Amino acid sequence: MPDPHSPGFLVPILILMAAAVVFVPLANRFKLGAIIGYLIAGIAIGPSGLGLVTDPATTLGIAELGVVMLLFVIGLELKLSRLFAMRRDIVGLGGLQMVLCTAALLPLAMAVGTEFKGALVVAFALALSATSIALRILQDRGDLQTAYGQKSFAVLLFQDIAVAPALAVVPLLAGKVASDSPAWLAVLIAAAGIAGIVAAGRWLLNPLFRLLAKSGAREVMTAAALLVVLGSAVVMQSAGMSMALGAFLAGLLLAESDFRHQLEADIEPFRGLLLGLFFMSVGMTLQLGVVAPQVGPLLGFVAAVLGLKALIVFALGRLRGASTGDAVRMAALLSPAGEFAFVLIPLAAQFGLIGGREAVLWTALAALTMVGGPLLVRASEMFCRMRTRKTGVREDYDLDGLGRTSGSVLVIGFGRFGQLSTQLLLAADVDVTVIDGDVDMIKSAARFGFKVYYGDGTRLDVLRAAGADKARLIAICVDDKAAATHMVEIIRAEFPLAKLHVRAYDRVHALALMDRNADYILRETAPAALRFGREALTAIGIDPATADEVAEDVGRRDEARLLAQHSEGLMGGMNLLYGTGVRPEPLLPPKAAAQSLSAQTEVLVADRASEEVGS
Repeated sequence: MPDPHSPGFLVPILILMAAAVVFVPLANRFKLGAIIGYLIAGIAIGPSGLGLVTDPATTLGIAELGVVMLLFVIGLELKLSRLFAMRRDIVGLGGLQMVLCTAALLPLAMAVGTEFKGALVVAFALALSATSIALRILQDRGDLQTAYGQKSFAVLLFQDIAVAPALAVVPLLAGKVASDSPAWLAVLIAAAGIAGIVAAGRWLLNPLFRLLAKSGAREVMTAAALLVVLGSAVVMQSAGMSMALGAFLAGLLLAESDFRHQLEADIEPFRGLLLGLFFMSVGMTLQLGVVAPQVGPLLGFVAAVLGLKALIVFALGRLRGASTGDAVRMAALLSPAGEFAFVLIPLAAQFGLIGGREAVLWTALAALTMVGGPLLVRASEMFCRMRTRKTGVREDYDLDGLGRTSGSVLVIGFGRFGQLSTQLLLAADVDVTVIDGDVDMIKSAARFGFKVYYGDGTRLDVLRAAGADKARLIAICVDDKAAATHMVEIIRAEFPLAKLHVRAYDRVHALALMDRNADYILRETAPAALRFGREALTAIGIDPATADEVAEDVGRRDEARLLAQHSEGLMGGMNLLYGTGVRPEPLLPPKAAAQSLSAQTEVLVADRASEEVGS
């Protein structure tokens, strides 16, 4: 075991990080995508390149956890009801894709002399799609909830489920039994594993995370999130199933949890790093000495595999009601071979179904399809854009699906202010996502039928996990001045298209929020104070109409003073409402807006002064 205090222990880590830092930005610079950058980095530092890393198999074993975490995050973003609604696509579309693609690729595998049983394993492995590439592309583009994204995910999910029995079948094809246990016992163990994860998800995890959240130790929450992901993966692996499937099941069970957004934010950094490491590991496994002499035929086979899979997926997509553009996107997305090809093909060689040299070439073929896949996706997007310009019809999004899965309004803070504001939105049937960092508040809200998620709104990763990038409006209702100001800065920088409404603590806080260009600011005490004063006037005998006029006038003058204080740095279109009925002028450039508001202030003050002199 390497000594962690020795400099040699850090050298491989430094090499991996340096390669990523060099090659990924270069790949992005030439618009090849981060995935190709990671693959090229792996080739460069692996045994076939500079030889800086000599044992890529170890790295690949660790890196596969990136795929596990990716499936967990995807599970968090789904709901059981949504998954049940997708059952026809999962079984129908996913099953047909696997059967037809395996049948189409089988003659191709046998054409080079591979025996039938070995060719069957190779064809099945190549028929699988690259889950990590496809889901990374869908998430990066925000297309996971589109019609084609949901159909593609259904196919990927079926494939991941199909891997578990495939791993069990390979030894049987070789005439060997992997275990002395009877088949019924294996099924019973798998069912027990699933039941254990379901039970933990329903009755144990929410109380556990609630207890940890009360402790206030953020690093413990992160450790617990990793424990859930890796623990569920290990349980399913021990039960003879796929680790990725176990993680997905755990994520699915936590999709309704109060802590789903915080869990997703905690897992995200590890997922990204491990996925990058996975792609680098795939690049390291390529043996260029064996591959180089066969590069011509290999490229021909790569084109054949991509083409056959793309044609089959396109036809199935159209058969299942997808538009032409969506079917093209699905075909490009699902055409590369999957990560499990790097598990199934070596396993077939281990049991003697294919030779060692054949395994190297088929593995290289799978890796090359993963390189070509993102390029095919780019080509499909160019085709869809050209088609959109020609027809004038945009086919990207399933608006009904988006409405069911992401809140159009994100509310941060569910205290006394946020509760009442949220009730108005819910009463108007607005789809709202609410996050709050107070565990007791979340429990109390649940007793009254409110669904509030645990999350720290000052963290960008939590905001992304809560859907801030898709929200039309973000309402900050917290009573912490510093936290609210920090949230405004993050949201304005990262989500500039979202409208931003903010609760201000006092006058100074309102000015700070105006400096940061919030769209709407409400000082929490101003409307109540004006209403309170108005009621006091009527209580001592002032005519109600006069009391209304006085309250409106005081509110208007207060607003004018605030705008005057901020007129030099005010952005156009600021909407400040204090219960006075005052509305902003039409949107103006910043300088013109400042001049206009300054002029309004002078008029208001002058009018009031003349009234006082006249009286």
